[in-house]
Amino acid sequence: MTSSLRTGAVMVAGLAVSLTLTACGSDEAGKDSGADATASATSGGGGDNGSGESGGGTDAAALEGTWVGLTDGKNVTVSITARKVALVADQAVCQGDVRDMGGEPMLALKCTGGSTGRTMGAVDSVDGAKLVVAWDGGIKDTLAKADPGKLPGDLPSLPDFSDLPEVPAP
Repeated sequence: MTSSLRTGAVMVAGLAVSLTLTACGSDEAGKDSGADATASATSGGGGDNGSGESGGGTDAAALEGTWVGLTDGKNVTVSITARKVALVADQAVCQGDVRDMGGEPMLALKCTGGSTGRTMGAVDSVDGAKLVVAWDGGIKDTLAKADPGKLPGDLPSLPDFSDLPEVPAP
């Protein structure tokens, strides 16, 4: 029972973080960088331009947005806005940023509760619809881009507490 409460709370917190990060983004930034980011992500040209922006095979701007999926039957949500990252997976809530390591963007996170499975992730691939991240902990997430302002339809429901006995007041 307590585990269900914690899992529900983690999911609600994760969705709140995801929606907050998604709402913080501007449509104008996406319009300016959308086609260029996709072209840059597939072109493979460039290198680190010295400004901290990736110019290599994957442009950090192509990572912007909220990505959702299932890994080992468990929901995973990653939101990336302005090079800041929030992740909710299993019972971990993590935050961090997009860092350039050798010209390729990496997701560098710190997680609550001592979770270490998703602390440093290499972007295997990204396009307008799919993001694949290989984590140093051995986990590989394949995520789909979520529609802005819409919750995914396959989320589990929260537990029903209507059948619990009343707790007497102290």
